[in-house]
Amino acid sequence: MEKTLNVQGMTCGHCKMSVEGALKELDGVSAAEVNLEVGSVDVTFDESKVTVAAMKEAIEEQGYEVED
Repeated sequence: MEKTLNVQGMTCGHCKMSVEGALKELDGVSAAEVNLEVGSVDVTFDESKVTVAAMKEAIEEQGYEVED
């Protein structure tokens, strides 16, 4: 399954790596791609293994805010 999350506060390559890295560490996330220009991250995941709430928490732990 794929989902796009809107993330506030990502401005640079380090931000991109932090968010992608945090998401890829979650069991069930197979891909995460940040688009800095629009402030979003496209996540490909197995919904039987990981929840959207867990993905939001992983992003927020990196210091970014996820919008609904």
